[in-house]
Amino acid sequence: MQSFLTKVQSGSILVSDGAWGTFLHQKGLQPGECPELWNDTHPDDVLDIAKSYIEAGAEMVETNSFGANSFKLAYFGLSGRTAELNEKAARISRQAAGNDHYVLGSIGPTGKMLIMGDVTEDEWFEAFRVQAKALANGGSDAIIVETMSALDEATIAIRTAKENTQLPVICTMTFEKTVNNDYRSMMGVSPEEALPILIEAGADMVGANCGNGMEHMIDIVKAMRHVNQEIPILVHANAGAPQIVDGQTVFPEKPSDTAKWVHSFIKAGGNIIGGCCGTTPDHIRAIREEVEKLG
Repeated sequence: MQSFLTKVQSGSILVSDGAWGTFLHQKGLQPGECPELWNDTHPDDVLDIAKSYIEAGAEMVETNSFGANSFKLAYFGLSGRTAELNEKAARISRQAAGNDHYVLGSIGPTGKMLIMGDVTEDEWFEAFRVQAKALANGGSDAIIVETMSALDEATIAIRTAKENTQLPVICTMTFEKTVNNDYRSMMGVSPEEALPILIEAGADMVGANCGNGMEHMIDIVKAMRHVNQEIPILVHANAGAPQIVDGQTVFPEKPSDTAKWVHSFIKAGGNIIGGCCGTTPDHIRAIREEVEKLG
């Protein structure tokens, strides 16, 4: 199998996986329960999620490790198991991916803010170091630093992963549309501002996830391409904007709704397309079918 970056740089449009949290709750994860502990207590359920995306046509699958940093695991009294739970997450996804699909080791935000003084740079480095090394040890083909809002946390996570593994590093941020009709992260960073900083930190691929359905993600890809024509771009979009129906959060976009934007995504300059909150194997299957139609 080609290396992950070589495959991306070949010019092929690749399909990634969809939501994990949504799926875990469908399988019985309770509110307030640690999703990453399921890598130990419910490995077959986690494996089933990963397999379902591979079977739907995804060429890569993430790991159940989004919140498996020492800060978030500490809420559950599990910070001492950080390396173990990350390595198990990677091994489960590796089992699903086999030797002909890719595994993206997921690293999410810590929930701590440097500007507020509740974390130091050294503490961030150590948290990301343990997580990245364990994901690499478990068989990941790349590290994906995702759903970031603050550039300081994103860049430290990228640098830490680059310094402590031999894997390519992807970084996605979350942007929301503003009243000024542009896109900004929660910390006020635009895609155009973020891109060169993430690349300078060492990101091999950039992009956006969560916060938007596929339609708005295309605007973000265009903004990034305006700044840089070469860097590969990955998007994991929600199944539309969330709505509250009978007290429940619902993502309204059907698989066909998501798939109809694939051509626009490719035209805008995107390279890897997948899903985030609310997306299912059916969404990924519809995306896969559209990518194959477009050749």
